[in-house]
Amino acid sequence: MVKILKRKRLDRDSKTGWGFEGHPYYQMRVDTEEFQGLVCLIKLISGKKIYWHNIPIAGKVAVCGKKMLWLQLIPDGKKRVITAKYLPKSFFRKNQKISVWYVDIIEGIEYDTDGVAVFVDKYLDVVFTAKGDFIIDDRHELDEAYHSGELSKEQYEAALRECDLIIDELCSDVKKTEMICGKILAYVNERIAQGEKPFKDKKGD
Repeated sequence: MVKILKRKRLDRDSKTGWGFEGHPYYQMRVDTEEFQGLVCLIKLISGKKIYWHNIPIAGKVAVCGKKMLWLQLIPDGKKRVITAKYLPKSFFRKNQKISVWYVDIIEGIEYDTDGVAVFVDKYLDVVFTAKGDFIIDDRHELDEAYHSGELSKEQYEAALRECDLIIDELCSDVKKTEMICGKILAYVNERIAQGEKPFKDKKGD
């Protein structure tokens, strides 16, 4: 029996396993010089730190925890969701730095009945850090989906092409990618400061 591609909500609610339900979630259209597309921001107001270990160069990276931010970017005309995972501010770090990027290759974007954006996941992912790591993740899942008939040849080849584009466009100049993400985050924070309300507030409404 052919499986159906998984749908993943951008608010990363409790069904995703991250347990983000109840955290402020912003969802907005952004059209600036640096970026055109949908931007979603999750502010993690609580939660224990979760790390990924054995990243080849960076070693250990924080991916979830109190006062971190998840900045999620869905650029127009691309088949990807870029998640920049920001570390909390601290006495020694006044500006929030990105711990790691995780890029989901997707079939497309949909919207649930409550208006929350949803991406249709296509298995293949790219993980990279400012220290020079980049990892192609879950290639085996993509291959299995193709061989089982879940993905057509066209979908399979499109996912591989998008993977190559992500590496070329985002990983080849990480400083530029970090700068662009920083400008988008500053723009989003400015809109919040001017009164932009959470799409879902900390009570999950």
